[in-house]
Amino acid sequence: MGLSENSKGLILAVASSAFIGSSFILKKKGLKRAGASGTRAGVGGYTYLLEPLWWAGMVTMIVGEVANFVAYVYAPAVLVTPLGALSIIISAVLAHFMLKERLQKMGILGCITCIVGSVVIVIHAPQEHTPNSVQEIWALATQPDFLIYVAATVSVVLALVLHFEPRCGQTNILVYLGICSLMGSLTVVSIKAIGIAIKLTLDGISQIAYPQTWFFLTVAAVCVVTQLNYLNKALDTFNAAIVSPVYYVMFTTLTIIASAIMFKDWSGQDVSGIASEICGFITVLSGTIILHATREHEQTTAPGRTSNHDTQFRLLCAMRVSLKMDLKNEDDPPLFEQHCYRANKSWRSEEPLVFLDNADFNSER
Repeated sequence: MGLSENSKGLILAVASSAFIGSSFILKKKGLKRAGASGTRAGVGGYTYLLEPLWWAGMVTMIVGEVANFVAYVYAPAVLVTPLGALSIIISAVLAHFMLKERLQKMGILGCITCIVGSVVIVIHAPQEHTPNSVQEIWALATQPDFLIYVAATVSVVLALVLHFEPRCGQTNILVYLGICSLMGSLTVVSIKAIGIAIKLTLDGISQIAYPQTWFFLTVAAVCVVTQLNYLNKALDTFNAAIVSPVYYVMFTTLTIIASAIMFKDWSGQDVSGIASEICGFITVLSGTIILHATREHEQTTAPGRTSNHDTQFRLLCAMRVSLKMDLKNEDDPPLFEQHCYRANKSWRSEEPLVFLDNADFNSER
């Protein structure tokens, strides 16, 4: 007995999560190598295009996305979408071993919270009506409600790109991932239209001649390129163990909203279902805040070592203390030289900064 369509979709969805989760790590390592020998992607560089490891991650991601695309053809979204959370776990585990990016306890809590909230949203999301032709999808895409959503999405993306990215793109993870997720919600709609067109064509009802098919294909291509560009910037700037879950949460949430608006699946839903979805959104938001806070307070150096920024601050403190002490007692040997020597050594070796007296200074020097 052959596998059922749901079983095929399940296998493809799990394989997709494995490929996508691994691709985050491969691309991150490629971006690191490229940044060491050229301009980083986070500041507008494209040297990563010459890095084989980045292309390996790119190919892995494409394979995962294709598997995910085919999974939606065989199985409903309510089965496929929650399995995307597996990519978060895979990327976090691989980042721990391959990138040495330690995920703090609060980060783990944020991941679990995001996954739980996303699963709740997907489980209680209304069932969508599957269109039978590209023309039917076009009619849904040109209805006023969805056109308003598209206009709002494009406006927010332009605002993020033109206004917020130059100001806080390097410090706020939501800027890059917001662009990826907003464009991703439009990608899903276009990909679904393309999938239906391919499936109908394979069944003997050709959809190639319809201009709507090529329009959705063009939209999908533009959105995918935009997503990849800003996802590269996010991976190059922030911790991969944080990028993956936040991107998953935002992408899943916006995709469900776009799908609900376009396919009018909210109508007829009972109160308990709506309440469950609201709780899911609140849970996802809480998890995102926890993850973002973890990223902001994350230690960028190994335990027992100090960052250059902290050392610079302490160097200035040493100089200030030295000057004050010199002014107080001019008979003592100059302490300024001692403190600067010790601070400079601490800066180069990243050892804890300890102020010395004259005897210790002379013996160490």
